[in-house]
Amino acid sequence: MQNNSFFDVIIVGGGLVGLASAYKIQKEFPNKSILILEKEKDLAFHQSGRNSGVLHSGLYYKPGSYRAKNCVSGREELVRYSKENKIDHDVCGKIVIAVNKEEEKRLPNLLETGKKNGLDNLRIINKKEILELEPYAEGLSAIWVPQTGIIDYVGVANSFAKNILKINSRSKVLKECELLDCKQTKVFTNKGIFSAANIIFCGGLFSDRLAKKDDIKLDLKIVSFRGEYYELKEKSKHKVRNLIYPVPNPEFPFLGVHFTRMIDGSVECGPNAVFTFKREGYSKGDFSFKDTFDALSYFPTWKLFFKHWKFGLNEMKRSYSKRIFLNQLKRIIPSLEIDEIKPGRSGVRAMSLGTDGEIIDDFRIVNQGKNIHVLNAPSPAATACLSIGNEILNRYKKIII
Repeated sequence: MQNNSFFDVIIVGGGLVGLASAYKIQKEFPNKSILILEKEKDLAFHQSGRNSGVLHSGLYYKPGSYRAKNCVSGREELVRYSKENKIDHDVCGKIVIAVNKEEEKRLPNLLETGKKNGLDNLRIINKKEILELEPYAEGLSAIWVPQTGIIDYVGVANSFAKNILKINSRSKVLKECELLDCKQTKVFTNKGIFSAANIIFCGGLFSDRLAKKDDIKLDLKIVSFRGEYYELKEKSKHKVRNLIYPVPNPEFPFLGVHFTRMIDGSVECGPNAVFTFKREGYSKGDFSFKDTFDALSYFPTWKLFFKHWKFGLNEMKRSYSKRIFLNQLKRIIPSLEIDEIKPGRSGVRAMSLGTDGEIIDDFRIVNQGKNIHVLNAPSPAATACLSIGNEILNRYKKIII
């Protein structure tokens, strides 16, 4: 146990946003000591390491939103960082494919959104061009997005940590260190009591509970949804060259199942989106009474369920039926057969729900005295982590004046 150890800055959360923020602050202030607290045995253990592994382009997000601006600038900076630090990545591009007339009608607006967000060289391609890029995909037309890529996000996280310690040997990364409580400038953990001039909370799935510990009055709650993937078997990997995405349904809060060539060469298909009874519940049987009660006693959760009950029911069916999941995949690759896919990994997404039952879909960062809280960092937070880190750095510089 360590007691009363002082650092200039404490970062709570060893995911990509926390580590990128620490890295940005350490580069700007090399003499300041930073302590990064991570409750798991590895960095980027949850959302940061269990996402789709995609370098998002910024195609979908509302122009002018923090998500749109930070995704584009963050992606460009992350690609540069990955080149400099020899992190596996590939800017391979993707297609967003329309499989019916209704989806095809939505492509021009989607293309225009991408252009407003600063994406160059987007274009709508025809059936023949689709087959040239993805020979097994079938659609009426698609958008070609050259900026999208794939990356090793766990490698990114570990690289940030390595570079922080290289800049200042007095900085530390403490793993398996769980925060029990905090009082303004102090954090109480299972590994001791630590104090700092400033604490930055990047707690992901637990951002709301950490905010409450720091006496923030909230108008939101985190509700978690599990995303389950299938994976193409070795004999069928050739059916996906890079990334194939559906045209998003504007009435549904999730993107829909897609095909992703991962940086290790595997090909993932998914995810679905099902309510999970544990915030870090990666298996169907995972359950936490506290997490379940917390979510279901929050009336806006029920508003969300009632509003999207048809979609929710379909997602649940896909969770329990390989055949139904396959049918969704066959909309894009009709030749896919049931013996060509196998169960893959799963991830959990932190969805921030406002008191009106609406999803808070943009980044939200707030100050609390000398501390900073990242309350909401939905996708594309991994892609945008360095850009979010810049925002945290700028806030930090203002509170230390």
